[in-house]
Amino acid sequence: MKIICVGMNYAEHNKELNHSIGEVNGIEGNPTLFLKPDTAIGKEGWPFFVPEFSNQVEYETEVVVRISRLGRCIPTRFAHRYYNEITLGIDFTARDLQRELKSKGLPWEIAKGFDGSAAVGRFVKLEDLGIATEQHPEGKSIQDLHFEMRLNDEVRQVGHTADMLHTIDEIVSYASRFFMLKIGDLIFTGTPKGVGTVKEGDIIKASLEGQELLSCKIK
Repeated sequence: MKIICVGMNYAEHNKELNHSIGEVNGIEGNPTLFLKPDTAIGKEGWPFFVPEFSNQVEYETEVVVRISRLGRCIPTRFAHRYYNEITLGIDFTARDLQRELKSKGLPWEIAKGFDGSAAVGRFVKLEDLGIATEQHPEGKSIQDLHFEMRLNDEVRQVGHTADMLHTIDEIVSYASRFFMLKIGDLIFTGTPKGVGTVKEGDIIKASLEGQELLSCKIK
């Protein structure tokens, strides 16, 4: 099982972190992808432990889909057939470490893929959220979902999947060009603006379409 993540998929988030046009556009305007190992997964209800190697660990709230069938080189028009569950996740990032590595032109996987850096909420079926599927085509688009994250009961991030620069189906299709998608793989689809630092004692809660799917205590 692997975790595929998309960087810089919301314009306002790119502005707040001062990402360059070159970074945002990726290769020929395609999504920018990176991976986290399976040891990064923190399941729903598990605490997140702030690592000792960073003084600036930040939260990034993201819509996450779980792959439901084997696929490779999937056309975008068929990508919706390869997932049927969705949740919210937190891409914890050692921002100070990432900044230092990027400034030196070095890979920054250790700032993103360290143990516990991918908190994952409770998965729900697409149809249970009223999202259109092949069996229920009358539902709403997956690109019309609202989500929010609260830190200690204060709203910090509000997102709408319509604001993604690359749709979920485009991401699934593009990722499948390079990585064979397997059942259980997770795809983190990018974060909206409002990222910030966590500290011991904080509590993160995240809701999708009004349903709380994730709760995580920071230790």
